[in-house]
Amino acid sequence: MDATDTPVDADDPRTQIEVGVLLPTGRLAGRRFSSRAEAEAWAQEGEQVVEYNLVCECAV
Repeated sequence: MDATDTPVDADDPRTQIEVGVLLPTGRLAGRRFSSRAEAEAWAQEGEQVVEYNLVCECAV
């Protein structure tokens, strides 16, 4: 069994990725997005769509 065959636990918080919009000020927009596409549609010029994990606070 290699890494691609490892089962993923859907309840594992390390696999729960959030999508947000990073504002030019360096802060995240104060709203939740259900998908990356929704965040991209909401973001304006100069803002960046980011994916992150709330448990480890690491960028994906």
